Amino acid sequence: MKKKIAILGSTGSIGTSTLDVVSKHPDHFEVVALAGGYNVELIVEQAIKYNVKAVSLANRELAEKARFQLSSDVKVFYGEEGLSEIATRPEADFVVTAVVGSQGLKPTLAAIEAGKTIGLANKETLVSGGHIVMERARQKGVPILPIDSEHSAIFQCLQGEEHHPARRIVLTASGGAFRDKTRDALKQVSVEEALKHPTWNMGAKVTIDSATMMNKGLEVIEAHWLFDMPFSKIDCLIHYESIIHSMVEFEDSAVMAQLGTPDMRVPILYALHYPQRLPLDVERLDLARIGQLTFKEVDFDRYRMLKLAYQAGETGGTMPTVLNAANEVLVDKFLNKQISFLDIECMLASVLDQHKNIENPELEAIFEADRWARTTASNMI
Repeated sequence: MKKKIAILGSTGSIGTSTLDVVSKHPDHFEVVALAGGYNVELIVEQAIKYNVKAVSLANRELAEKARFQLSSDVKVFYGEEGLSEIATRPEADFVVTAVVGSQGLKPTLAAIEAGKTIGLANKETLVSGGHIVMERARQKGVPILPIDSEHSAIFQCLQGEEHHPARRIVLTASGGAFRDKTRDALKQVSVEEALKHPTWNMGAKVTIDSATMMNKGLEVIEAHWLFDMPFSKIDCLIHYESIIHSMVEFEDSAVMAQLGTPDMRVPILYALHYPQRLPLDVERLDLARIGQLTFKEVDFDRYRMLKLAYQAGETGGTMPTVLNAANEVLVDKFLNKQISFLDIECMLASVLDQHKNIENPELEAIFEADRWARTTASNMI
């Protein structure tokens, strides 16, 4: 029986990679619903190609444009409600959540309530509401399968190890576009330079987060919730080649790592067809050709955003929500050349200092903290 898939964020890098994986295995997967953002032409093209019956876009105007180009039997939604409509389509049994930012929280919760299996590629969902999301998933018996390459690697290393607790997990990081620059050199870096990631091809926001190491900070918080690990047992290691995607160390000192070429289609397919594996035509790992793997310890004085993420995660409550929301705003300011690269971390630290933390927040408190953080960060000059 084919697995029926709804994709939130179908026009982004994870979404398009997911569709590519589905195309390679039409006997196993069928796409039934798509949610995109602002790229009307691409989502219309996707909807026609995969013969889906429901799509959603960012706003009403874009939805009307799409509706004009699609057949009358395709339902077209928009906005926040549209994301939840796609996430809860009755014909879907698997939902890939690949939207960028905290907008993924509500539709992910809606999909969990509807009993859908979640393929999670939106780390901000667990950063902002991890305690709520994981508890509801447990209550509903809904699997949450990680798609981020690092978390997929840890998930794969833990298979069959239920009776052998991990001593620690190690998230690997490329170090981003500026991994070989000193902090002084970062004062004058441009947006164009920041977008030149050394190994991965990702969207603009995630690429900037990689350069600041905030992406790794968000992954640390996500790993805390996914694998029920204290922050003291989650480490990071800079790995230049992005071949080892992450590692798990066990109590007996054995270390397991998942290796592969940097291609997001591999963890996507693993999540889609878990626990079985399917063939995938991607570049094969050739360690002899690569010759060596390079590692470097993470310097928290050099990567201060990562330190802020650890601190926010350990504080808990609404602090991780504020961290994520303010960072989204500040990265957007940087991309629009309103602030400098180092302004991102300085302003983020200021927002965190101003926040009055709420412990064990309910959903509305999380959304209020998110709004407060965005307003506070937006008003910074």
